[in-house]
Amino acid sequence: MNLTLKRIQHIGIPVTDLARSVAFYEQLGFENVMSSSFEFNGGQGNVAMMQSGEIIIEIYQMPDSELAEIKNRKDGHVDHVAFDVENIDEAFEQLKAAGFTILEEAPVFLPFWKNGCKYFNIKGPDGERLEYNQIL
Repeated sequence: MNLTLKRIQHIGIPVTDLARSVAFYEQLGFENVMSSSFEFNGGQGNVAMMQSGEIIIEIYQMPDSELAEIKNRKDGHVDHVAFDVENIDEAFEQLKAAGFTILEEAPVFLPFWKNGCKYFNIKGPDGERLEYNQIL
């Protein structure tokens, strides 16, 4: 497999109060460089990409129906690590051909950033999610 990762794209952290978390990260010197909403299981969630230098932390609030599970987590809230790739479709095909467990049927488009992005996740040996992401 010849898959080149450019860098860590972001670390994803689910939160229960997005406005509170944005303010917290701003106090740490992060800037909200992208905000959007997304659909999940019939509800609407919201996301903010917080950046400081080269570091991006994605904080996102799931729809209300999902918040109880997040509030009750006992072992931390880091949800996924995302890698930047040059060509999301090529990365998808290479990982699929190599037999990795891919959680989406195809790369998913989100209306994030200026022109959107596409992503998919693979499952690691302990259930961790590794996201492959291309900002379009």
